[in-house]
Amino acid sequence: MKFRPALVLLLAFTATCALAQSAADLGAGKARKAASWPLTSTPEEAQAAQLSARFLTRFHYDAQPLDDAMSARIYTAYFKLLDSEKVFFTQADMAKFAPLKTQLDDAIWNQDLSAPFAVFNLYVQRAVERMNYARGLLKQGFDFAADESYTFDREHADWPKDQAALDDLWRKRTKNDWLRLKLAGKDDAEIRKTLDKRYAGYIERVRQLDGQDAFQTFMTAYAETTDPHTDYLGPRAAENFDISMKLSLEGIGAVLQPRDDYTQVRELVPAGPAAKSGRIQVGDRIVGVGQGDNGPIVDVIGWRLDDVVNLIRGKKDTTVRLEVIPADVGVDGKHEMVSLVRKKVSIEEQAAKKKVVEIKDGDVTRKIGVIELPTFYSDFGARSAGDKNFKSATRDVARLLGELKHEGVQGVVVDLRNNGGGSLAEANSLTGLFIDKGPVVQVRDSKGEVEEQGDDDPGMAWSGPLAVLVNRGTASASEIFSAAIQDYHRGLIIGEPTFGKGTVQNLVDLDRFAQSDSEKPQLGELKMTIQEFFRINGGSTQLKGVTPDIAFPKNGDDKDFGESTYDNALKWTQIAPADYQAVANLNAYLPQLQQKHAERVAQSPAWKLMLDELAQYRTMRAKTAISLNFATREVERKQLEAVQADFRARHKAIDGTDASLADEASSLDDGLNANERSLKSELKQEKEAKKAKDVQLNETAHILFDAIGMIKADPQLASEVLPYGGKFSPHAVASVAAPAPATSGATH
Repeated sequence: MKFRPALVLLLAFTATCALAQSAADLGAGKARKAASWPLTSTPEEAQAAQLSARFLTRFHYDAQPLDDAMSARIYTAYFKLLDSEKVFFTQADMAKFAPLKTQLDDAIWNQDLSAPFAVFNLYVQRAVERMNYARGLLKQGFDFAADESYTFDREHADWPKDQAALDDLWRKRTKNDWLRLKLAGKDDAEIRKTLDKRYAGYIERVRQLDGQDAFQTFMTAYAETTDPHTDYLGPRAAENFDISMKLSLEGIGAVLQPRDDYTQVRELVPAGPAAKSGRIQVGDRIVGVGQGDNGPIVDVIGWRLDDVVNLIRGKKDTTVRLEVIPADVGVDGKHEMVSLVRKKVSIEEQAAKKKVVEIKDGDVTRKIGVIELPTFYSDFGARSAGDKNFKSATRDVARLLGELKHEGVQGVVVDLRNNGGGSLAEANSLTGLFIDKGPVVQVRDSKGEVEEQGDDDPGMAWSGPLAVLVNRGTASASEIFSAAIQDYHRGLIIGEPTFGKGTVQNLVDLDRFAQSDSEKPQLGELKMTIQEFFRINGGSTQLKGVTPDIAFPKNGDDKDFGESTYDNALKWTQIAPADYQAVANLNAYLPQLQQKHAERVAQSPAWKLMLDELAQYRTMRAKTAISLNFATREVERKQLEAVQADFRARHKAIDGTDASLADEASSLDDGLNANERSLKSELKQEKEAKKAKDVQLNETAHILFDAIGMIKADPQLASEVLPYGGKFSPHAVASVAAPAPATSGATH
């Protein structure tokens, strides 16, 4: 069977833009000017909204009219995005907003966004008022002997009835902030200083919100009302999303973060211009940016991070000058000027990685290869341009499999935990590394037409024992790969049930349809659901996800995280199966492997510790309210401290060292927000966390250890559970087909 080339489509359940937005090297752009007040929409934004509506009402997989009914849903989504905890608006506010329930559709069709912008403006006003109110409460302090509680989970709460109710809510919120710091040992003066600085900083960030933020929020509400995975990406978000797919950018190779009024260097990308210069260090504060060799230095103290990023990023081989306060001097220390030439930088943190785990049982030791794949990435633009070294998840994994074979591994684990998806073409081609050839996925469009997509290239890059490790964060393209491996009986699926996303999106460049005299109106892009995918067995991963062959304990997030938690998720359906045959029969030894797993973890102190930590996590997650009485909270803190001390002692006994543990002080709530701690301590905790032993990965490798032992001991069993009866050697290498190039109107 010959398969048509797969369209370059997107299967990511969330845009992984966080890294790109925090990196100071994303592409060309200019810093935004200070927002004028009140915020108003631009003609380009109004046009982008109407264009988006035209596409969504005609070409969406489940196209719905933009009418009063849709307007009501947009209304609900918009206020949820603005005030999900119901802490800014009152019932009186909401009564005034009520007419908008049937007017937001007209606002989009008529290119008049004054109503949603008016709501956003009031949101900003309310946020500033609330923070100023909280700052005022700090002067008088609080009575912690009173017996009252604060409900912090307000998802299902009503809007505060009136101003008095809103004030009382904020009194309790502020009192809890104070109490957390008090329990951590801070005195009153230090608490006042910390919280006043926190609230003042929040006011400053809110005041920096501009029209782009207002428009992005409103359009997100509309897009996500159609289905959970349709989204509007403004020009900046679209560029960041592109970077997250191709894992490369042109810039200086520095990850930045805001801290106080400064932009601080959090990480240097190895071999990037900043790292190679030797003049930029982690912890440095950037206070000024200049373009070229002689451009004026722009003072960026107090700026939003993305505005600073826009000044620092730029085209390859251009120069940017940074005015820096070195990390090892105070804010009044001597400034240094650093000139850097922007280059292409690879974001290797999100690329495929490998390692070898040695499992020993009795006198037998076996090497198990592990490939960690955070996302299904591909730089289609570079491939189309003829770049022989274009970035591709499949190409990287094929290379890593070759290296693992040279290192003598006997089994391979593909770790897809928290892999939210990516390119459909990569899901197909990556599956082809582990099967000879055949269908991988079935895709159905809005007309009901079904197309098979799969692997045409004979041969496998790895034909030995295989396991795929998944969890609730394994979604979309990851579920296509996992489902195909399971349907072919090619490998064991191990872990938690997956996310349950079974839809395909593509990107529509709205600039191609713009009616504007501007050379580049930059209307942004629409990430729109256009297809649904199905397993080759005819079932869907939609809502149900992929059920593991060997299940690990759930962490309890499934009630809050996953496709089934969305009210507007598509229903589960099924179609006829594709023409395929399983390449093995893993049922021949699956019961024995499950039994060995159960017996081993029942005797494993590390597994028991993991279960106890999960139980503690679920207990903490289940709480929706907390006491504001100091004595009560102090007792609760001591109880938690005892639990965590027990966990630390057990970790030490299991690991034989404290290296995998953060220091004791960091294990309890210190009352601080992330950006209020020192960067040094923050990086230390992250480093220590990475050292911790991965109990689930180790157990997955041990399951493969068992499988290999059974295969070696029983030739008949080996012929049943190895692919194609074991006729392929572990060294049979598939030719790695490149994914299809970008086509007009497709994602990349």
